Amino acid sequence: MKNDNYLKPILILALLGYFCFMFGNGLVSLTIPDEVFYAQSAKEMTLNHSWMTPYLFGQPQFEKPILFFWLLRIGYILFGVNSFAARFFPALFGIIGVIAVYLLGSIGFKDRRKAFISALVLMTCGLYVGLARTVFTDLIFTVFILLALLSFYWGYAFQAKKGPGILLFFIFSAGAVLTKGPLGLIIPLLTVFMFLFIKRELKFIWNRYLAWGVLLFSFIALPWYVWMTKVYGNEFIREFFYNDHFRRLVEAEHHSNDTWYFYPFSMVGCIFPWSFFFVFSLFSLPGHLKEKDNSFYVFLFCLVGIVFMIFQSAHSKLVSYIFPLFPALALIVGGFIAGALTEKKNGYLYLGVILGIVTVFLLPLALIIVAIWFKKYLVLYLSSKLVLSLFIAIPLIFGAILVFLVLQKKLFQAICGLAFFVPLLIYFIPFVQKDIAPYISTQDSCQYLLKNYNVQNVILSSKFFVRGVKYFTDKEVAVIDIPGTPFFSPHPVPFLNTQEKLSSFLRFQKVTYCILKKNSLTDVSRLSAQEFKITVLKIIGNEFIVKIETLTK
Repeated sequence: MKNDNYLKPILILALLGYFCFMFGNGLVSLTIPDEVFYAQSAKEMTLNHSWMTPYLFGQPQFEKPILFFWLLRIGYILFGVNSFAARFFPALFGIIGVIAVYLLGSIGFKDRRKAFISALVLMTCGLYVGLARTVFTDLIFTVFILLALLSFYWGYAFQAKKGPGILLFFIFSAGAVLTKGPLGLIIPLLTVFMFLFIKRELKFIWNRYLAWGVLLFSFIALPWYVWMTKVYGNEFIREFFYNDHFRRLVEAEHHSNDTWYFYPFSMVGCIFPWSFFFVFSLFSLPGHLKEKDNSFYVFLFCLVGIVFMIFQSAHSKLVSYIFPLFPALALIVGGFIAGALTEKKNGYLYLGVILGIVTVFLLPLALIIVAIWFKKYLVLYLSSKLVLSLFIAIPLIFGAILVFLVLQKKLFQAICGLAFFVPLLIYFIPFVQKDIAPYISTQDSCQYLLKNYNVQNVILSSKFFVRGVKYFTDKEVAVIDIPGTPFFSPHPVPFLNTQEKLSSFLRFQKVTYCILKKNSLTDVSRLSAQEFKITVLKIIGNEFIVKIETLTK
């Protein structure tokens, strides 16, 4: 395939990716608790003039490696300290990942139509859109792994490119290791070895390029780890390797997720609107694996199997952990859709579109039920009926258009229309920004507090809000969580999990301003009325802005 044949589809995917992932990213403030965690660490690195050590609450933090924080700092340099800057590189890598899937599909399928549809599937699935628009490490980590595997398969498919392919594999794996840790090498390396073992071609990797690749990987990935170990010693080793990696294997951070079915259901649900197509594609997968030229499907199967086995065995489970297998799912689904269209076997495709349309209609139906049955509660959360009407009308119109396309037997157009349902929903977030912001961000509460009151002491915050309060106020903070357990990863802030600790803290401060959840306000209200005066200054969403004064001398 000539290089110029790639240019047009890549430019189309890049343009669509910009509107799916990047456009409008500055309209919504950074959310709690995770976006502000990474953004605040990058801010504090700037304040501490550090390019090597991430900071949080004024102290070094070792939860994640350095590369993501470098990207955040570069974003701040380019665009200023704001939500668009923080989300710039996740969005950019989102676009890169879509193009990488197209290139990998072009090589593996030897069919640009299958590759392009696969790229569209990845671009428009719910989890990919969500992570490309948020300040998380997972998408950048996944894209580095994808680029590593693309490099390997490029070298495998075209023997003349074997050397560069292996070298690039280790370079991109090093990027993944600097983004999230050792799994950045373990996942792609195990995928490659499993693939070559199944194909009985392990000798492919045993050559001089392997030694040079390992050397390149070591040169890129290891210096930061060596430097951190030298400077911080056991403190870094215990937190990064034991607490944030090994401990998550043996201990559940979120106990409700620690079930055998969490990841299988997450795979189906988070690839929406392709969920039904994904299920149908599994029926055809055994046939592809039995084909004479089955290398690409074996390769995809190995990636899915390795990622699933690693994280299924761990007790700490989050949807984003298995995100590295989503490019493989997109390729399987894209290959299924394109193959069915080419062979005119449209039964499953029509069924997938129809079930997708039903799901689209469920959204306005649910909103209508909520509007009727919970009307008196709904007005507390929505400032205008127009917003609710809009969210009911748009999916209904969208669904009606899809129904029309199906009735006109314009199957491909209906599939393309369904594809952009999730990105379309993103563009309605600014319409409800005023209503949802108090429930996903502490920005409004922090701005109100700083604008109207002279805050000189440590701000008391509920555990869930504390990172956001720190990010939006730049003040010292303390946590109230009665009775509560400390953060999974250490946070160097006062942690008040008993009434005695709370009372002692408030006596010392004399005047304390707080941003609290309702349950924390209940705990505060148990304080002695003879000793403390508690005033609720304002309620913004589910955030109570409170002033506590010590009455006794």
